Amino acid sequence: MIPNVVFAIKCKDGFDNKWNNKYVEVTEQVGRLGCFGFMIINIPGTWFGWWSDETFAVYLIVDTILVMLYCAIWIICFKKNSIFRALALSIIPSMLFLFSGIMSRSVLLIIASVLFAPSHIVISYKNVK
Repeated sequence: MIPNVVFAIKCKDGFDNKWNNKYVEVTEQVGRLGCFGFMIINIPGTWFGWWSDETFAVYLIVDTILVMLYCAIWIICFKKNSIFRALALSIIPSMLFLFSGIMSRSVLLIIASVLFAPSHIVISYKNVK
């Protein structure tokens, strides 16, 4: 979230979406809010926890690596508008949310990430093209 807050502060006019597809945009926002929410809130009966302590450790390690990779690419490519930047900064969080949902066995997080990932990647790609 920190890179997104920094972006919002530095770019007060927001994000200029050049590709207008309301269905995909709504799907992305629903998925995004779901991913953020279900990474924090676990609703009983939809979240089954980690299989083992080792699984939890793998979850923490992989999520940490993905977050650090995201932040590094975001810092390095902040002023560059390229396909690499757009795809990297959309694929990495998509992988993070989906991986987290699978590892924590959170049905709602998996559903939200399946909504978020393709729509976020397509919007990011279309806005660079």
